[in-house]
Amino acid sequence: MHSKSIIHNTLIFIPIFLIGLGLIMIYSSSSIFAAQKFHDSAYFLKKQLLFGVCGIICMFLMMRIPYPFLKKLAYPFWLLNIGLLTVVLIPGIGTKVGGAVRWFRLGPLSFQPAELAKLAVIVVLSYSLSKKEHGGIKHFSIGILPHLIFVVPVFLLIVAQPDFGTAMMLITLLFIMLFVAGTPKKFLSALAGIASASAALLILCRGYRVERLSSFLNPWENATGTGFQIVQSFLAFGAGGFFGTGLGKGTQKLFYLPEPHTDFILSVIGEELGFLGVLLVIAIFLIFVICGIKISIHAHDLFGTYLALGIVFLTGLQTVMNMAVVMGLLPTKGTPLPFVSYGGTSLLINMMGVGILLSISSQCDYKTRR
Repeated sequence: MHSKSIIHNTLIFIPIFLIGLGLIMIYSSSSIFAAQKFHDSAYFLKKQLLFGVCGIICMFLMMRIPYPFLKKLAYPFWLLNIGLLTVVLIPGIGTKVGGAVRWFRLGPLSFQPAELAKLAVIVVLSYSLSKKEHGGIKHFSIGILPHLIFVVPVFLLIVAQPDFGTAMMLITLLFIMLFVAGTPKKFLSALAGIASASAALLILCRGYRVERLSSFLNPWENATGTGFQIVQSFLAFGAGGFFGTGLGKGTQKLFYLPEPHTDFILSVIGEELGFLGVLLVIAIFLIFVICGIKISIHAHDLFGTYLALGIVFLTGLQTVMNMAVVMGLLPTKGTPLPFVSYGGTSLLINMMGVGILLSISSQCDYKTRR
């Protein structure tokens, strides 16, 4: 089979496989909680199945739309997301959950505009960077300032929700895309310094973020308080061992590990499917990233290259952040595991991203573009 067909078919198979795995693990991790709270053990499974089907449809629809068409939508799409992020902060419109205002509630369904904003930022950055092909990226006023204008307002609106993790993810994504575009090191160093100082200030100005940082450094010191979630995650991985306790036989999901079907679903996988199950998940995401990078290298034009890289880096960043958090390598942050964790908006946006990747792949000739 031609390498193009292999990469294309692999990119179709991987998210569908991960959605299937996610459905199994969501039911395993949430059935008892759902039965107690909603009197329906399949409550979360049904909702995720609905979003999974919609996500697959979105993937195939986006795959059939020529990706250059997104150039025309870059600025309107970005402005739309600025509007959505602003409106969600208006009292009485956005829904407040756990002290954060991040969702629009539509009956039993909810929508998180910050997830859509990630894709909007990637599209507008890709379009803007693709126009700097002839050395414009070397100048601050042309190559750096416009991209800061695209990202900083989104960053500030997401910080206001507050959603520190997603905001810093956008800054990291900007840094990576500017680096790939060939931005001079002096500008990247200055951007890294400003971002680090801003992150430190945002952490210090919120007491709960300082507590998260201290519990990250020593979770066992307050194992029943701020360190409770990560300690329970450790216990889940430890109980799973190499082969796992068996599907559905984990105990940490039984009201020990908070929200096991969302951000900490990898802990349930580690307990029930063991080290082998976690290794399989890591390998699948690694293959996804490799396929995405190959597509970006052989894309038909620079816009396709930056667009593919942005989508792959976003998925990779979310995956690394989620895995690092549940394994105690980063402070606790609500970042879902792409395609696997429960969450409709995240799943739909990730599947749209895969559809765009497939659209780019369909126009690749796999001869290195000069």
